Amino acid sequence: MLRRLSADDERFKEVSFVEGLNLIVASTTASSADTDSRNSAGKSSLIELIHFLLGARATNTTLAMNKALRHITFTLELDWPGPSGPLKVRRSGQRAGFVTLDEDVTGTDDGAMFPRTGAVELPVERWTQLIERDLFGLRGDHPGVSGRVLLSFLARRISSHGFNEPTRTFSRQSAPEAASNLAYLLGLDWQLVDEYRQLAARKATRAQLKKAVDDPVWGRIVGSTADLRGQITLAKAQVDRLRAQVAAFQVVPEYERLKDRADQVSRRIKQLAQDDVIDQHNLEELQAAVTETTDVEVDYLEPVYRELGVILNDQVRRRFEDVKTFHHSVVRNRRRFLEEEIAELTERLQSRRSERARLGEDQARLLRDLAEGGALEALTTLQTALGREEAALQALHHRFEAAQTLEASARQITAKSVELQQAVDTDLQERRRQTDEAILLFSHYAQRLYGEGREAYLAIEAGRNSLTITPRIDSDGSRGISNMVIFCFDLTLAVLAHRHGRGPDFLIHDSHLYDGVDDRQVAAALKLAAEVTVEENLQYIVTINTDSLGMAAQRGFDPEPYIRSPRLTDEHGDGGLFGFRFKTAGKR
Repeated sequence: MLRRLSADDERFKEVSFVEGLNLIVASTTASSADTDSRNSAGKSSLIELIHFLLGARATNTTLAMNKALRHITFTLELDWPGPSGPLKVRRSGQRAGFVTLDEDVTGTDDGAMFPRTGAVELPVERWTQLIERDLFGLRGDHPGVSGRVLLSFLARRISSHGFNEPTRTFSRQSAPEAASNLAYLLGLDWQLVDEYRQLAARKATRAQLKKAVDDPVWGRIVGSTADLRGQITLAKAQVDRLRAQVAAFQVVPEYERLKDRADQVSRRIKQLAQDDVIDQHNLEELQAAVTETTDVEVDYLEPVYRELGVILNDQVRRRFEDVKTFHHSVVRNRRRFLEEEIAELTERLQSRRSERARLGEDQARLLRDLAEGGALEALTTLQTALGREEAALQALHHRFEAAQTLEASARQITAKSVELQQAVDTDLQERRRQTDEAILLFSHYAQRLYGEGREAYLAIEAGRNSLTITPRIDSDGSRGISNMVIFCFDLTLAVLAHRHGRGPDFLIHDSHLYDGVDDRQVAAALKLAAEVTVEENLQYIVTINTDSLGMAAQRGFDPEPYIRSPRLTDEHGDGGLFGFRFKTAGKR
């Protein structure tokens, strides 16, 4: 139970709590003007401070982080398992990340060899773990169930729109998240119910991936299974080909020298061929010249002259014979020269033919050696190419798996959803005792407010997307009745959680819960809370305006035994909880 809320600022009005019903009243004063309002008396702020001291996350909009309040250290005293007296927890806006406990209640979880004495300072995260362990009985890992969310069902905040729906503690809370925590408070299989939350996370992830796949740019990066299957086939064929080449590759020693030698031989053979063409042409020219080099026939000259009556004398005949002898000499010398040239050319052609044959054999051997393998550098290049292709193939496989998972996830999620719905439905059948207890308790509380003829129950159903818990009171949907649905539902949660060791012994409501509620139901609700808190050893703290309290009093509820100090007023100066006025975040 909560015992006291105080601060180190003397203007702050210390609030004390006791067992049972606690009414924190905000009233008007005789000097109040029509423009004054009890909205700034501090009723909602009291609940905000309790949350702050029980580990709420501090943000710029947190009340205690307000510039006017940051220097103030607030203190909450509450009963705690173990210590003989109330445990004091202190926290300020200046050191919002830490709380100070006047006694070490961490136990053996921190691994300390000896119990620590005196005050201890803990990070807020550690403090919330202790709350989960000691107030809600949560041990070990408990994904989906949070002490902070559980506390929010027992102390709803108007700043989080906690009174909009009975099964949510803030407006944007997902149904699966709320259901896991409600299942824990009601004694259902919260771990099974939490699978709805995990499934919702998968759906959200898939929706994001699907959105990416549908994008013209990202879609090409992710790809489809059909396209990727074809790409993988081609990439695998390329990898197989390179692997075969690497496996068959033989490193030839001095490969580069052999290659240079083969190039030299090739160039020499080509040069020989060119030289042969020239010499063959010259040979043919010389052979033709030899044929044309013959002695001139002159025997016909003397008979011709004689027939013409010209008698050649001896001197002419001698000169003629001399010329003929000279000419024979010239022809003979030319023929000899040409025959020598022909012999030389023929010899060179024959020599080249022999050299070409030898070089051909040499070239064949070199090419055969080169064809059998390659240089070490070539093998390294081949292996590098293989590694690159293998990496590309592996990347394609990953993309294919991702695309396959994405395309199959819709079917898997649908199948899992159906399977989960069946499993939760079966669990609800097996936990009939727990569900009946909750339904009957809620119905009893509702009928205490609206009479036994009013149909009221909890509809608990395994849905496709979440466990649905719907508190219902037969009504016309008015705001007042909707608020009383929340009252009965919260009271049911608090009683069952405390009765079975799954929650603390307090329930806190803001005055907003009673806005628009018929004065008969206000009186009935306060009477019911007073009785239930005694029967169940609980504490119910409610901030309420004197108007609502006055109407309840007219309906037979005596509030005086339950009104706790102080009485907050609408006096502009020091009537409120903090004893002074300041601008809140919403009013800046």
